[in-house]
Amino acid sequence: MQVRPATVDDVLLIFSFIQKKSEFDRNIGAFSGGLQVSEEKIRQTIFKTTPFAHVLFAQSLEREIGFALYGFRYSSFVGQPSIWLDDLYVDQNARSQGAGTALMARLAQIAKENDCTHLAWNADARNTRGLSFYYRLGAKITEQQGNRCFLRWVP
Repeated sequence: MQVRPATVDDVLLIFSFIQKKSEFDRNIGAFSGGLQVSEEKIRQTIFKTTPFAHVLFAQSLEREIGFALYGFRYSSFVGQPSIWLDDLYVDQNARSQGAGTALMARLAQIAKENDCTHLAWNADARNTRGLSFYYRLGAKITEQQGNRCFLRWVP
């Protein structure tokens, strides 16, 4: 399993993973809206001089099977950044093969390289398989509002 950063040539691939993630969320009842993202929006926001987000791909046998979309946050009170994980998705037929673990390990490495205090994200309580995965990493739910669980992980 390899993890690589996205390049501008991956805009269509990023878009396709966002679509798959939205369909997954829709299927568990966590998303009912419509996507407003487009390939052009991805190009303009992720691949500009100051990107608003970053993307990693998990690759197996030269095929991308998972992705993580994340950004940095900064705490003025702590004086350090943290990472906000917006999306983590692995293709259904590739789950439990190490892609999610590889993506999270790379995020932990990025967090350490940038002196981040933690990684944070949210997950739907109905995503029990995902929550089990996060618990195995050592992540903790810091707050829950309805089905929305807010998680924190200090690698």
